[in-house]
Amino acid sequence: MKAFDLKPRDHLDDPERKRLFNARLFSVVATRYDRITRWLSFGRDQAWKAAMIRALPDRNPALCVDVACGTGDLTRRLAARHPGARVIGVDLTEAMLDLARRGSSGGETYEKGDMGALRFDDGTVDVLTGGYALRNAPDLSATLHEWHRVLRPGGTLALLDFSKPAHPWGARLSLALLKFWGGLWGWALHRNADVYGYIADSLARYPDRPRLRAALREAGFDVAASGLCFAGVAEWILARKAR
Repeated sequence: MKAFDLKPRDHLDDPERKRLFNARLFSVVATRYDRITRWLSFGRDQAWKAAMIRALPDRNPALCVDVACGTGDLTRRLAARHPGARVIGVDLTEAMLDLARRGSSGGETYEKGDMGALRFDDGTVDVLTGGYALRNAPDLSATLHEWHRVLRPGGTLALLDFSKPAHPWGARLSLALLKFWGGLWGWALHRNADVYGYIADSLARYPDRPRLRAALREAGFDVAASGLCFAGVAEWILARKAR
């Protein structure tokens, strides 16, 4: 597949190249994205998203934004949780947005945009969610600060992603297993292991659990709740804009 002539590790260390790689990658996998997410999570992905959405504060937000929304799976859950809110899914990839719009529940809208450069004014978003978003951010610190900018004081940030343990041996084992499992499906579906093997490559560059919390604190968030999923393979985090 020509879209993946280069290894993902050739793209993930430079923010602009990672952004372009993400756009190209998710355009290619869009039609199979929901299925591969189910398979990679052993069918548990829906339960993880449901748990995170249930944990959102019982408030009546005016504006909710789901970044890197993909096919709109999490966006629709967010709209169902807050039916009185304006709910917007934002994604970099037109192929994903097309699928999201086709599957819309009618309670949300979708628009093209970069999760690291949102169009919303300072302090106007009540809830910001991201499913497998932050790990794909071209610049993690800059993206967290951008999300902090658009959230109102006390606003909620809710993130779900693959998770990396702090212990080096645990991290190596989880990365090896994820590399094998993603590579297997990449080869089966695309004849290229790197299509989904990139997940392990991106997780290798992602902060482990303690360092992720430190990055959230540095960006101005307080972690309010979290939940490990599938023995720590993934984790959801709820954080509040503290300052």
